[in-house]
Amino acid sequence: MEKKVLIRKKYLLKRKNNFHYVKKNFFNPLIQLLKKKRKNKKINLAIYYPTSYELDILKVLDAKYFKKVKLLLPAVEDQNLMHFYGWKKNDIMALNKFGIPEPIKSQVVIPNVILVPLLAFDNKKNRLGYGKGFYDRFLKKIHKIYKNIITIGVAFSFQKHHNLPVNRKDFKLDFIITEKGII
Repeated sequence: MEKKVLIRKKYLLKRKNNFHYVKKNFFNPLIQLLKKKRKNKKINLAIYYPTSYELDILKVLDAKYFKKVKLLLPAVEDQNLMHFYGWKKNDIMALNKFGIPEPIKSQVVIPNVILVPLLAFDNKKNRLGYGKGFYDRFLKKIHKIYKNIITIGVAFSFQKHHNLPVNRKDFKLDFIITEKGII
């Protein structure tokens, strides 16, 4: 656990010092992946509201492909659980207990593609989050019920770590997208 704490500190600082905005073409490999994996199926795309120098995932809204996709944002619930709710660009939002904007809670929607924030990742598609376990718990629980959910970490390439420490609580992602492409 102590090793994860040190890696978190390192990559929080690295992300702050190297942050830059991405262009909408950053998501072109993601669009190609979704066209291949989801073909003509409906997409419920879970994104996150970027904070703490996270890559600006909201740039997906600029890409024409995502105009026909149902967007979802997470909301933190009691007992530190997380659910996803429908969201549109100009919807009113509320701040959660961490000061992060989240959608007004209505009907829970199950995503079939989830773009996951992270602090660091490795070649084995392991991710290191902030340490609260929201995404790991949600992904483990939902993946038992819905096997066809695609999980994609979103990061800058400089967030790659050679070999992240993992344990049984960690959830391995299907893909990771950076400005250099998809892993």
